[in-house]
Amino acid sequence: MRGARVPSGVVVVTDRRQAAAPLPEVVAAAVAGGARWVLLREKDLPTPARAALAAHLREVLAPVAGQLLVAGPDPLGGDRVHLAAADPTPRTLAAAGLVGRSCHSPAELARLTTEDYITLSPVFASASKPGYGPALGTAELARLVPLAGRPVLALGGVETPDQAAACRRAGASGVAVMGAVMRAADPAATVATLRTAFAQAAFEQEVTV
Repeated sequence: MRGARVPSGVVVVTDRRQAAAPLPEVVAAAVAGGARWVLLREKDLPTPARAALAAHLREVLAPVAGQLLVAGPDPLGGDRVHLAAADPTPRTLAAAGLVGRSCHSPAELARLTTEDYITLSPVFASASKPGYGPALGTAELARLVPLAGRPVLALGGVETPDQAAACRRAGASGVAVMGAVMRAADPAATVATLRTAFAQAAFEQEVTV
């Protein structure tokens, strides 16, 4: 683990199939609401189309110094990837760039090597992936966070301010949110509300320490 700047707070995960408007518009609204990290999925797109979308989203993020993570081993012109549990780490990013990985169990945590951060999922039942799970719950999230040895994003079913706050209290450095933002009539307000709840929970933890 290289100690690079890692995603935290509210990380927006894309899904154009759920998006209430064209994906770049949804991401732009999320950025207006305070999002500074976006994880591009859209793995079914042909590589040229996905690379063009990545370039567009980087332009959306650039004015606020936001960062784009790309799901899978191909960074699509960048240097930040988020790998599936079984993906190999790209050699070009092994010593530089930013590498995250999806984890779901203690066994997967035990296989981590140089990853900068991870996601743990699903924390809650997910409307975006019905039947995906079983959900870890916040008690199990709190048990697994110390085992990760690096910052953890809570992923899966995070839709409400109370859920975001509960993930922070369980030790997560951030929450990765897809459906709640993609489907929102007002993505900016949704992101802002989740960010406020997460930050308030973090503040309360600091005060009580």
